[in-house]
Amino acid sequence: MSTCTHESMTNHHGTGFFAQIGETLKVWQERRQQRLELAQWNERDLHDVGLSRSDIAYEAEKPFWRA
Repeated sequence: MSTCTHESMTNHHGTGFFAQIGETLKVWQERRQQRLELAQWNERDLHDVGLSRSDIAYEAEKPFWRA
């Protein structure tokens, strides 16, 4: 029994491809969590960082895949 190891038969994506997908999913999850937390801020917190309730509504309503 032989093993075919010719270069044309190898996976050139390697772990980098899957690492990139994993990183994208992680960013999306973090973005979603941050928007959920931001939506819960009170008026004082918003004032401290210079944001209005409408700024927060706009940001919180974005889908997680949009920056």
